[in-house]
Amino acid sequence: MKLSVLVENTSSLGLPVEHGLSLHILLNDGEAFLFDVGQSDLFVRNAERMDVDLSEVSFAILSHGHYDHGGGLRVLTALRPALPIYLHRQAFAPHYSLRPKGLSYIGLDKQWQKDELMTDDWRFCEGETEVCKGVRLFSNVKGAVCCPPGNKLLFADEHGLADPFTDEQNVLISEGNNLVLIAGCAHAGIINIMQRAEELTGKRLTHVVAGFHLMKMGLSKEEEETFMQRFVDELKQRKCMYYTLHCTGMEAYERLRDELGEQIAYLSCGEQIYI
Repeated sequence: MKLSVLVENTSSLGLPVEHGLSLHILLNDGEAFLFDVGQSDLFVRNAERMDVDLSEVSFAILSHGHYDHGGGLRVLTALRPALPIYLHRQAFAPHYSLRPKGLSYIGLDKQWQKDELMTDDWRFCEGETEVCKGVRLFSNVKGAVCCPPGNKLLFADEHGLADPFTDEQNVLISEGNNLVLIAGCAHAGIINIMQRAEELTGKRLTHVVAGFHLMKMGLSKEEEETFMQRFVDELKQRKCMYYTLHCTGMEAYERLRDELGEQIAYLSCGEQIYI
């Protein structure tokens, strides 16, 4: 498969960036789809710069209901009105983040429901969903191994109810000998997500593409060191290749790179890789 990064927080190639994520995946059989659409129309503009043809995309997947992953949905539906969009049934549940000035809404635009933006082509999922041959969605990840400490700054209502991240869904792609996991922010903890992926397939992952949500951990220096060492040890238990981006943060990535070496790489906006 060929994976192109349309939107990411950083770029080493000079493309415009925003805090968000959008990936274009072209499978070996010619099927193409979008995974997340950033927070604006940037995914469209960067696709043009990268010669990625969005008219050939067969469907789109939303990883979870945060604005930096789904804000571009209105743009996408205007561009491709009948495009199937797979999102979790709870994607429009409220999401808040604790900022210096208090709780701030970071969920999807609720006005979309009133504007009847959603059509029969918006396919609401939960549990496991077979999207097409070799592509499967799954949610309901359990487990408490190395869950992102920054989750404690994210809430499900304006009163400070902890966010359960029920709407988070992940993608498994099986091609030849490869089993590829793609996750957005891994709020459920990438270790737990990886474990669930391997339970569902009975196979070992070969590649993981995901944000690890290690920005703004809010830990003391000692607590952060303990967490990161446990996290590294867990990642080392698998021999797969890790591609990380977006909410992992460059500081955390540098630490992971020091420990994992060539087993991990950072993907920035404009980069394209073959798996």
